[in-house]
Amino acid sequence: MPWEKQLREAVAADAAWMQALLTQLISIPSVNPKFQADPLLNREPEVQDVIEAELNALGFETSRQYPFPDRPNLLGIKPGAQANSLALCGHVDVVPVGDIANWTRQPFGAEIADGKMYGRGSGDMKAGLAACLAACRAIHALGIPLSGRLEFHAVVDEEAGGFGAMQAAAREPRPSAVLVAEGSANAIRPWAGGLDWVRLTVRGRNGHSSRRFASIYPSEAAAGIPVRSVNALELGARLLAAVQALEAQWGREKRFPHMPAGMNTISPGMMIAGVGLGADGLPTVLNNPGMVPDTCVLDFDLKFLPDEDPAAIRRDFEAAILRFAATDPWLADHPPTIEWDLHGLHFPPVNTPLGHPLVEALASARQEAGLPVRFEGMLGVTDAAHYAARGIPGVVYGPLGANAHGPDEYVTLDSLTEAAQDIAVAICRYCL
Repeated sequence: MPWEKQLREAVAADAAWMQALLTQLISIPSVNPKFQADPLLNREPEVQDVIEAELNALGFETSRQYPFPDRPNLLGIKPGAQANSLALCGHVDVVPVGDIANWTRQPFGAEIADGKMYGRGSGDMKAGLAACLAACRAIHALGIPLSGRLEFHAVVDEEAGGFGAMQAAAREPRPSAVLVAEGSANAIRPWAGGLDWVRLTVRGRNGHSSRRFASIYPSEAAAGIPVRSVNALELGARLLAAVQALEAQWGREKRFPHMPAGMNTISPGMMIAGVGLGADGLPTVLNNPGMVPDTCVLDFDLKFLPDEDPAAIRRDFEAAILRFAATDPWLADHPPTIEWDLHGLHFPPVNTPLGHPLVEALASARQEAGLPVRFEGMLGVTDAAHYAARGIPGVVYGPLGANAHGPDEYVTLDSLTEAAQDIAVAICRYCL
C-alpha cells in the first residue's frame, strides 16, 4: 500500500524526535516503589505527564486511573469502531538500579554510544512507549484516517505483578486486541506461558535439639521420651526434592511450539525454616538452632505453557503435593498447606493464534518492507497476560535491548526506529 512507504519514511525522518523523547523518559526515574521507596526515584506521574502531553498533541482524549494512590495509569483514546479497535500498551515503572558500582553509564543518563541508548528502563520498556508514540505521531502527521478505535495504555506496576494493566484491561469498552511493546528484538511474540507464585508451608513439631536422637534412633532411652519433635526443615528439604522431580517430569512430557523445551519450570525462590508461624506466613523464631523447627516455608515461581489451563495446572500441582505427603507418616496426617496468588501475583498464559489479524498485520508490515519475520514465544511474562485474562488477544512486539534488570541496560536505536515503523504500519493495517 502506498501509505506504508510514507509511514516508514515519516518515522525515519522523525528518529531524532523519538530519541529525544526516550531520553526524556529515561531521565525521569520511575522506580516501582514496592521495591525501593524514595520520592526522588518514584516519579511515575512525571513520566505520565510527558506521555500525556504528546498524546494530547496527537488528538487523543486522555484520562487517568489510580490502581494505587499517586501511581496513575494514563489512558489515551481516539474514537472509532469497536470491531477493529486496538490498544497500544507499555509500562512506565522500572526496577531499581541495584549496585551502581556495577554500572559504567549513569543509570538515568540516557547516554548514547555505539548506536545504543543506555539507562534503567531503556529496553524495559520506555523504548517501546517511545516507539508507539512515534508510530501514532507519523499516522497523525500523514492524516491517515483510522476506522477502528485506537487506545494508548501507559500503565504502572508491571514489574510487581501488573496491577496497572489489570485495571486498564478491565475498562469498558475493551479493545479487540492489544499490542504490548515490550522488547522482542523485532520478533513477533503471540505466545507466553502463564506464571503463578505459590507457597508451600510444612508444619512439624518443635522441641529441644538435645532430644533429637529420640526421633531418629530407636533405643531404650528414646522410648522414655513420649513426645518427639518433627523437624519441618528436613521435611521441607524432601518436599523440595519432590517438586524438583515434578518439574523434571513436566519438562520431559510437555511441549509447545516456538517455546524451548523445559521452559515450564517450578523455580524455588525462597526456603525459610524456624519456630512458630507469624501473621506474615513466616516463622517467628529464626535465630535459635537449639529449637527443632516446626515451620518450613517454600516459595516457588511456577511457569506453565501457553496452551495450558491455569486451573488444571493448580489441580495437578496440588495432587502431586498430596501424593508426596502420603509417603510420609507425619505429612500424611499433616499435609503441607498450599497458597496460590502469593503477593497477589498471577499471570495467565497468552496464546494468540497465528491467524489473528494483529499477528498478520505485524507480519505483513515486515514482509512488505523486506524484513525477516520471526515468530517466537515470550519466555518472561508481560502485561499481555492481563488482557488475555479479559479475553483480549495480545501480541508482544518491540525493539532490541539487553541487560534488562541489570547494569548498563540499553536499547539499540536502529531497532527502535524499525519497531516504530512496523507498529505504525500494523496500526493502520488493523484499524483502517
